[in-house]
Amino acid sequence: MVIWLMAVSSTVYGQRVFDVRKFGALGDGSSNDARAIQTAIDSCSLTGGGIVVVPAPYTFISGPLELKSNVNLCVEPGAVLKASADESLYTKSAFRENRGEGTMWIWGENIDSVSISGSGIIDGNGIAFMGAERSDSYELKPFSERDPRPHVLTIIGGNDISIQDIHIGNAAYWTIHLAGCNNVVVSGITLLNSVKVRNSDGIDVDHSKRVRILRCHIESGDDCICLKNRREYAEFGACEHITVSNCTMTSSSCAIKIGSENMDTIRWVTFSHCIITNSNRGLGIQNRDEGVVSDITFSDISIDSHLFSDVWWGKAEPIYVTAYRRATANNKDANWRFPKGASEGKVGEVKNIGFSHITCTGENGVYVSGESADKVRQLVFEDVHITIKRITGLPGGIYDRRPSAAAGFVKGNTSGFYLSRATNITIRKSSVRWGRQLPAYCKYAIDSRAVTGLQIVAFTGCSAFPRRYEAIKK
Repeated sequence: MVIWLMAVSSTVYGQRVFDVRKFGALGDGSSNDARAIQTAIDSCSLTGGGIVVVPAPYTFISGPLELKSNVNLCVEPGAVLKASADESLYTKSAFRENRGEGTMWIWGENIDSVSISGSGIIDGNGIAFMGAERSDSYELKPFSERDPRPHVLTIIGGNDISIQDIHIGNAAYWTIHLAGCNNVVVSGITLLNSVKVRNSDGIDVDHSKRVRILRCHIESGDDCICLKNRREYAEFGACEHITVSNCTMTSSSCAIKIGSENMDTIRWVTFSHCIITNSNRGLGIQNRDEGVVSDITFSDISIDSHLFSDVWWGKAEPIYVTAYRRATANNKDANWRFPKGASEGKVGEVKNIGFSHITCTGENGVYVSGESADKVRQLVFEDVHITIKRITGLPGGIYDRRPSAAAGFVKGNTSGFYLSRATNITIRKSSVRWGRQLPAYCKYAIDSRAVTGLQIVAFTGCSAFPRRYEAIKK
């Protein structure tokens, strides 16, 4: 056994290197190399760890792969690791007993000291799992129980995880899912998904702690970076101590989102020095379950948002903060989102949220709304500057509260700040500006409805039509 391992491995800078071609991987762009790649991973872990190399200039097609402890999976520049398009290979659910929300391609559970590195490409082959292409999205193929669409990379119960410099994407479902992970660094990656693929989240941080996401570029149909607490992984507890900085993002849904799944607590989180372009929502807190969202700061962020079709959640809100009980009509919600045995849920508080030094340009303004005024409280907007202008020609004057037990779409007006049912909101040193040829549903700089404790300090801005409406409506 030892003699065989020595024949297929070498040592570089004190680390043992396992080239997947030496284990039989062909890299011909058509053969399923999963068995050979898995053997390389297993051998690396069993002998104390090292580097599993996916070499250039080859394209390796692979079915599911299980990561192991002490393995650095290195995809070399010019190399491609691509998911097989054979749907029958993907049988392991991404969410345990819940088999209706995708499967796993590259995955690991209860693993330590694992790295994904190199500047090669990890390609989820997502379009191969889609139905027909439409103008705004791809159709989803029907399925009975198991949705075969593979998540690209899933790590459950991982410790000391590093994902650096890789090009990853073309996901059919989520791209990077960190469930119950601790001490994670994701840095310098380029994550490119089709903006027409629904559910193609970029990075989902789920029940995880001490996670840093730095210097990444992410384009996705669904949320670029999402923090949540899924019910399937409840044993891992709160999602906390998360830092995101110096990232650029584009999303057909929400670039940075907290929720909607949150059955625990999300807290002690900072987002800073980010650029969001050509997106639907920019910053979204969407609490729909009994968990609490607290102590979150957003700072030094530029947001460019515009309207998309109703396939995508959102109505171009650059900042969106809502707390509503989850809808019961959607089959996924009814089956898996509520506590076991329950047919309806509750919603927790959203509190102690700060937005500072943020510039927003797009087709809508800030939207804050709670099921009741005590559910959303203690929000501060400081040095937040909003410019509202017409971009797409799609109808506005609507707010999107999906997936909510209350109405999903709510008719209103487009205002710089639209505040409905909240407590202790401060708007300081902020402004609202308007573009030309505005539609009639554009109205106030600040529209406040059933808000207790609204403080407005050093604010500048007028209504969209100053001869018709006052700047601030209370």
